[in-house]
Amino acid sequence: MKNQNVTIGLIQMACNKSREENLAHALKKIDEAAAKGAQIVALPELFQSHYFCQIKNDKTAFDDADQMNGLTAQALSDAAKKNKIVLVGGSIFEKATDGNFYNTSIIFGPDGKTIGTYRKMHIPEDILYHEQHYFTPGNGGYDVFDTPFGKIAVLICYDQWFPEAARIVALKGAEIIFYPTAIGVIDEDVEDNITGNWQQMWTNAMLGHSATNNVYVCAINRTAKEKAITFWGGSFIADPSSKILAHGKDKDEILIATCDLRRVKALQKAWRFLECRRPDTYGAITQ
Repeated sequence: MKNQNVTIGLIQMACNKSREENLAHALKKIDEAAAKGAQIVALPELFQSHYFCQIKNDKTAFDDADQMNGLTAQALSDAAKKNKIVLVGGSIFEKATDGNFYNTSIIFGPDGKTIGTYRKMHIPEDILYHEQHYFTPGNGGYDVFDTPFGKIAVLICYDQWFPEAARIVALKGAEIIFYPTAIGVIDEDVEDNITGNWQQMWTNAMLGHSATNNVYVCAINRTAKEKAITFWGGSFIADPSSKILAHGKDKDEILIATCDLRRVKALQKAWRFLECRRPDTYGAITQ
């Protein structure tokens, strides 16, 4: 059987207030991941800035929004071409031609050309995650991108809590789901009496998507404390049985794992979760 191994590199990083420094740091880490053999490299959500959504309505944040063909996209395109990789560009704060602002991931091919884009569908609004003040919900649907190194989908952060999104892209043939993310623990004096192991809950949710769809799942988070949120890192690569192949700690690092894409179809055929669905009984989900 044809070798279908692909090596994935996840860039877990802290983000400061300087867009230029964050982009330069990301570009350096992309080079390092490629040098380690990564064929697909992925960045975290909104990697170019501090997580500005802690403030309900920071007007200055809109001044830094990127256009789809802006300097950030060009730099990421050049990095993909230079290293001959598929690059999942985390996400940017997109200022779109329709006048709206989106949380958008751009996927680049080894030739530097854009393979596709995904706009975050589920937008949170809760304590210190005031994203509905900044982002319009995505309008492009859930796409699967056919790359030279496998069929991938990108979902962004809060999308991870919605199993419907993962199931849709699995049904469309995704072999790997990437989740660029910005999530952490809120200081107790801000979020009192809401206790739990949120990192474990976050990990479990995405491992569930891996297990119930028999696909690879890659979660990419940022690190370090920003105002009242401590971003826990914890990025990981899980195989189609939900076994974690690489797991980050709470520091900057590059996670590398080689994945055998043949396991996706093999496990899907064995467990038959997709085949044995009963969509005729699922109407309540959309009512």
